Amino acid sequence: MKKILAFPLLLALPLLGFSQSTVLNKQQLLQDIKVLSADSMGGRLSGSEGNRMAQEYIRKRFREIGVKPFGKTYAQHFRLENKRMVVAQATNLVGFVPGTTGQVIVITAHYDHVGTRNGEVYNGADDNASGVGALLAAATYFKAHKPTHTLVFAALDGEEQGLQGAKAFVENPPVPLGKILLNVNMDMLSINDKGELYASGAFHNPQLKTYLAQVKPRPNAKLVLGHDRPEQQHDDWTNQSDHYAFFQKHIPYLYFGVEDHAHYHQPSDEYQYVNKSFYPDAASLVIDFIKQADAAKLEKLK
Repeated sequence: MKKILAFPLLLALPLLGFSQSTVLNKQQLLQDIKVLSADSMGGRLSGSEGNRMAQEYIRKRFREIGVKPFGKTYAQHFRLENKRMVVAQATNLVGFVPGTTGQVIVITAHYDHVGTRNGEVYNGADDNASGVGALLAAATYFKAHKPTHTLVFAALDGEEQGLQGAKAFVENPPVPLGKILLNVNMDMLSINDKGELYASGAFHNPQLKTYLAQVKPRPNAKLVLGHDRPEQQHDDWTNQSDHYAFFQKHIPYLYFGVEDHAHYHQPSDEYQYVNKSFYPDAASLVIDFIKQADAAKLEKLK
């Protein structure tokens, strides 16, 4: 993620009381982010050994949860190339939980980070082991609670190198783009001491506000709308994470994330600084939104 620390004009959702309908396994959620942000992963730079270790962990968790691959493998390989590096075989990991219709919601989170620099590991606990942990929690929930739409879960590579995994996904999607009604992207969910999780994207798709308004605040986290208006310039997050590739294909999206903090793209973005009260509630808010969207007639969005 490449957000800029900012203080935009905020629009908070109304307080509707606490929802306890989504119960996730907090211990597993924290274990997932802890493993993915360990020093042994070396910062998960695309093409690195630590990145491959993260892939293996996500594959293992997909299999444990029961997420189905498209074909024989979860891997979607692509060539990653920019001015800084070339990775001949970068890897998205993609699976699905089938619904009762042929329509699709794609849920994304990038697992790569920026690696090791000058001997210091940039662990990327918040950016973006937190999004992957929440993606795995969502997959677990919907494997146990059959969705209406088919839910595609994509752990994407190469976000830090120019959203390249997301671009590869939409250029070679496992399902026709016309069947994808919504992208839900998660990038940085675990460090915010004000209890604020942003939902960005409703400016471009105001119909989504109806479903967002039905997501009730949690004891330690609430949704806030914003960071999606062009006049906000650098504070507009529209093009700053993987959802942008879907936006460019005219697919509605919502991006969930926190504002930048002192640990953003620093070696200090470690598990010890994850807000252990906020993060599980933030992940639950995203799942609550997906539940609302899954129950809705999303065909009206496109």
